[in-house]
Amino acid sequence: MGLELYLDLLSQPCRSIYIFARSNNIPFEFKQVELFTGGTGGEAGVRRSPRRAAASAPLSWLLADSVLGKRPAAGSGAEQPRAGASNSEGAGKVSLLKKVPALRDGDFTLAECTAILLYLSRKYNTPDHWYPSDIQKRAQVDEYLSWHHTNIRANAPKTMWIKVLIPLFTGQPLPSEKLQEVMEGLYTSLKQFEERFLQDKAFIIGSEISLADLVAVVELMQPVGVGCDIFEDRPRLMEWRRRVEDAVGKELFFQAHEMILNIKELSNIQIDPQLKEHLAPVLMKMLK
Repeated sequence: MGLELYLDLLSQPCRSIYIFARSNNIPFEFKQVELFTGGTGGEAGVRRSPRRAAASAPLSWLLADSVLGKRPAAGSGAEQPRAGASNSEGAGKVSLLKKVPALRDGDFTLAECTAILLYLSRKYNTPDHWYPSDIQKRAQVDEYLSWHHTNIRANAPKTMWIKVLIPLFTGQPLPSEKLQEVMEGLYTSLKQFEERFLQDKAFIIGSEISLADLVAVVELMQPVGVGCDIFEDRPRLMEWRRRVEDAVGKELFFQAHEMILNIKELSNIQIDPQLKEHLAPVLMKMLK
């Protein structure tokens, strides 16, 4: 059994792993997960249409525990997952946390984005610039990855909740003040990112791309998908993004981000009333 990666490309961490593996020609079987339905998105390399992708997996990146960990009991009247083997069920078996991303390599399984990225970089001996052997450069990558979770990642996804998911599940938009509050937090993080990490360098740790750049850029594309173009009026940030695109390949970059850049099509789907009742308060709680 070869390397299997269980991914949903609506998820920022999943996108970073997908781009990293593809750009480094790492052979793997792409297990495309649709946690929202418990289904499979098809074989590796098959691109779902944005409308179908949005309709089938809108919450995978946000509510993996709720969707996989709290499925309706049999006989409850709620819709059950489709019959047959599914990639979401496989992901649940691979990851004890019942989340994506998840990795299976023979009998070995692994969860969590950073752990998977580091495993792939070490096993496949990817170019040194991704996770440098130089102890100080490596420490800089580690520093950014540690900072990222309580800053960029703590703010950027909330734009999606406010502009797409919460209106979808509650049936009404949130006050504009709530978005402004979130954007202020994100702007603070962006200022720190530019001044502390990017500075006047081409990439976060110098002249070459690293895992830090990849993890950062996929997160910052999340607001772009809902019309919050955080790169506008930030020329240094925009130039950095373009360098990242060039480093991994523009075609691959936009293939990985196709679904998120069409996320607004979620507004066209019908949500099951029971699902709305369950998830609306969960989403609201996440904003507190």
